[in-house]
Amino acid sequence: MASSSTGPPICDTLILSDLHLGAECSFAREATNLLRHSRFRRLILLGDIFADLNFGRLTKQHWKFLGLIRKLSNPKRKIEVVWVEGNHDHGLANVMSHLVGVRVYQEYAWLFEGKKHLAIHGHQFDQFVINTLRLNYLGTLLYLQLQRLDLRGKPITRFLDRLNTRWLRMSEKVARGALFHARLRKADRVFCGHTHDARQQTTDGIEYYNSGGWVDSRLTYITVDSAGVEIREYRERSTGDEETSNPGPILELLGESELMEEAQYETIAD
Repeated sequence: MASSSTGPPICDTLILSDLHLGAECSFAREATNLLRHSRFRRLILLGDIFADLNFGRLTKQHWKFLGLIRKLSNPKRKIEVVWVEGNHDHGLANVMSHLVGVRVYQEYAWLFEGKKHLAIHGHQFDQFVINTLRLNYLGTLLYLQLQRLDLRGKPITRFLDRLNTRWLRMSEKVARGALFHARLRKADRVFCGHTHDARQQTTDGIEYYNSGGWVDSRLTYITVDSAGVEIREYRERSTGDEETSNPGPILELLGESELMEEAQYETIAD
């Protein structure tokens, strides 16, 4: 059950996923505001930060989010920024490492207060996505086109997104797969995205959390601190319209600091 965000979170780790930059229903402005007004030691972008590989669909607000990520990854800020690859991010590892200066992982593990935490996007446990990669690519293109034809507020595409999650029973499948994977990896807590459905459950002492997404009516994220893990809901919505695509901000983004010398793409292993 997601709690209402009553103020800027102060935590050890903030986890956000499924922003789908490039999609017209992406709440990039709200995600940027959240990160600007939050304090954390570690930021985990838990996959599907992009809708697809077409940077031409990115708006000014989308570039602002990426610019903020680049600023947060500056070593002087002493914030660990981690990007976990999602199925929509596949193929962007080298690009993102250079563009915003963050490490990209297939899964990421860390210790906090004696507990092993594991972050993995979750599409690995969704056999429909794994078995129909080409069909899913075509489906993404169709979905993005439908957003352009949808009404203000994108009610049709957001309804289809929720219906798709329920029809394929993705939430249950991803939770089961993640809990099994966490047991094999001897993790105490496992975090996923992918389903756009924020939830929590505990099985055999292992805690599972899903961070939800930023394309529907509920904008959710996760905080981890000494008090525990909390699924939070961001409620401060912007009323302005999203700007149209603009290639200019990429030059501003690249000019903020030096690029990393080498792409870094890693998988955590014991």
